[in-house]
Amino acid sequence: MTSPNPHVATMAPYALAELTVAPGVQLISLSQNESLRAPSPLAIQAAVRAFENTAEYPDPDWTDLCEAISQVLGLSMDSILCGAGSMELINAIVRAYAGPGDHVLAPEYTYAFFRTMAQVAQADYRTAAETDLTVSVQALLAAVEPQTRIVCVANPGNPTGTSIPAADLRFLRAQLPTDVLLIVDEAYGEFIPKSKPLFDLVEQGSTIILRTFSKAYGLAGMRVGWGCFPPEIAAQTRKLLNPNNISAASQAAATAAMLDQDYMRDTCTRTIALRESFTRSCRALGLKVPDSHTNFILIQFASSATAKSADRYLRQHGILMRGMGGYGLPDCLRATIGPVQIMDTTIKCLKHWQAKET
Repeated sequence: MTSPNPHVATMAPYALAELTVAPGVQLISLSQNESLRAPSPLAIQAAVRAFENTAEYPDPDWTDLCEAISQVLGLSMDSILCGAGSMELINAIVRAYAGPGDHVLAPEYTYAFFRTMAQVAQADYRTAAETDLTVSVQALLAAVEPQTRIVCVANPGNPTGTSIPAADLRFLRAQLPTDVLLIVDEAYGEFIPKSKPLFDLVEQGSTIILRTFSKAYGLAGMRVGWGCFPPEIAAQTRKLLNPNNISAASQAAATAAMLDQDYMRDTCTRTIALRESFTRSCRALGLKVPDSHTNFILIQFASSATAKSADRYLRQHGILMRGMGGYGLPDCLRATIGPVQIMDTTIKCLKHWQAKET
């Protein structure tokens, strides 16, 4: 039988959420950071219209989508690349700019796909300690070595939900060697309503800012991500993208969603209000919850055994959170913010679990 490349054979599969519950129990998934409501009706209508032309390949240049992003955010269309989710873009970037003997550096608790792609590229994946589950720019800078080719930062962070000020990221870029590529993944950036995007950092070179339509725009099932790139880095990265990577329906939906900023902002406002309420309820139970700037919270229990007990109890009642053992946080569960009824049900279930434990 044909054997895979050795570095692939030793890799573990990328860990997705476990979406199984007991037979007959209704599933409530709070494990994948999906939007608490459907996307803009305009996005749905646009996708339906696009199905009339599915005999044709989709636009390989994502023209309408790039125009919409450019119009709304004031970016040059030449700086925009789109992918089948931001995962495809991370895949292409790391493979284009890291290889055997190189280092890919990231914070201690961050998006696991950075590690996966470093392994695919046969680069060494290194981490820098965080402070109170928050990215430490000083620790990242101290961990930079001559072999460091890429530094990856998710801000706000996943799975922590915490964020650092834009000034810290600007300082990080200023202090990094000019030949070190900085990837800033802002998948949850829209959930910090008063923050200004860092797209101007791209003009300084060796910096990429990534965004997605999977979270605030409610289009996780359509798989659309995008990024702002320096032109020379965009040219090299694009070589590794699938030429027809985003379906026509997905492009149409994302274009309409981008143009409906009011709907997106309303989604974020609703999410933030429910997140803060759920956070207060969890803290009232004596659970630790870092301040989140995303559409999820990280719940820290007294021990890994306690977290597993809570997870088992929630699953028995159909509620699925995401265990964080794979992220080095075995005493934590990550909970996506869903509609108010679901969050009320979840906090009641946590109260019953706690009463049972005591």
